[in-house]
Amino acid sequence: MTSRTPIEIVTGFLDSLARGDVDAAMLDVADNIDYTNVSLPTVRGKRKVAKIFAAMKPARLRFNLEMVNIAEDGTVVLTERIDEISLGRLHLQFWVCGRFEVRNAQIVVWRDYFDYLDMTKALLRGLAALAVPSLVTPLPAPGAVSTNRP
Repeated sequence: MTSRTPIEIVTGFLDSLARGDVDAAMLDVADNIDYTNVSLPTVRGKRKVAKIFAAMKPARLRFNLEMVNIAEDGTVVLTERIDEISLGRLHLQFWVCGRFEVRNAQIVVWRDYFDYLDMTKALLRGLAALAVPSLVTPLPAPGAVSTNRP
């Protein structure tokens, strides 16, 4: 078995979440993970993190992302992404910066930073796009080749 770099672990984790494969994603997560969306309470533990993403399926919510930049410094991986949360034809796309700490080939800290104003604009654009679909182009399906956005 070849060892994966911290970037490969983080991108594999995020790709699994985007495919809706929570079980595969959780293979890259330590039992004692701390997951924080900054300004929201920290979620501690693999089971609790898995519950959050597993709850999206019955609610018909989907997660997707477009990686803008990614960097690694030792065991720390920084991501700049466009995340997308979708429900049917409603697509909310917003900027996220993530910080991941990887130890022993597992993610032990996942901290996402986002802007509430950007989230509000994403909601307004998403709602407007229900009437005028060209206002929001859904992100390509996980694994599809994506073209850079303007």
